[in-house]
Amino acid sequence: MKNALLIGSDEHKELFCRTFVESHERYEPLELPWPVLDDAALARLRALPIWDMALQAETNAGAMVTGFAATISDPVVRDAVALQGFEEERHGKLIGTLVDRYGLGATRRPPELEPTQSQFVHFGYRECLDSFFGFGIFRIARETDFMPDSLISLFTRVLWEEARHIVFFVNWIAYERVRRGYGNVLMQAIATALGYVRALFDMIVSGKKMAEGAPPSASNGTVLPDLSLTRLLDACLAENERLMARFDERLLRPRVMPLLARGVVGAMQTGEQLRNVVAPRGV
Repeated sequence: MKNALLIGSDEHKELFCRTFVESHERYEPLELPWPVLDDAALARLRALPIWDMALQAETNAGAMVTGFAATISDPVVRDAVALQGFEEERHGKLIGTLVDRYGLGATRRPPELEPTQSQFVHFGYRECLDSFFGFGIFRIARETDFMPDSLISLFTRVLWEEARHIVFFVNWIAYERVRRGYGNVLMQAIATALGYVRALFDMIVSGKKMAEGAPPSASNGTVLPDLSLTRLLDACLAENERLMARFDERLLRPRVMPLLARGVVGAMQTGEQLRNVVAPRGV
């Protein structure tokens, strides 16, 4: 078993920054083997009401994270955050290439976020939420053959990058809080709860906007039919566990979403068992 790591120490900083930098993968979105899609796959892809928002989110993230990196004085942390900015910008290029290649109709707009630490923190919590659900959705898409595996496989590298981003974030923010003198358990818990509440509110607002612009096929169950909450959360938990297992055991992992998801799944299973017990039996 590896030696315990003191959160907030120089050793901790070196580990989470080095892990992030050394796990970076090189690729160019335009050079990926984009498959030719048939009409049915194209229709399913175009029915997803996410492309405008996804393209703008990655555009915002790339510019904001890159700009914030330039304000960091610690060269080790600065280089790691700058690399994340590069990867976020590359995600924007990846979504842009997807949009152009398959005629998804998203509109490119200039970045909208200020490159500040507060924006980086809010973005980090929002990314923890988005990534957790994204892990599950991509797992289900692969299991149900929603899209050809040749297309889905191109985005497995994005899932890994998102996993790296959120692990880097939770370690960075824990490190920063300790260095600033408010790293005790209670203060960390309060700050984390506030971060997730704000991110959840932002997600709800974004979801409403996306639903308002969704085509009919996205709201009548034809995009991902028979997708229950339990199945989604089970997929999120399984994929999250698979990805998190790849990291050094001494690093922190995002814990809030997996904890909440397990609680919801457990409550739903208990409710179902109770209904089976009290339901009247047929004669």
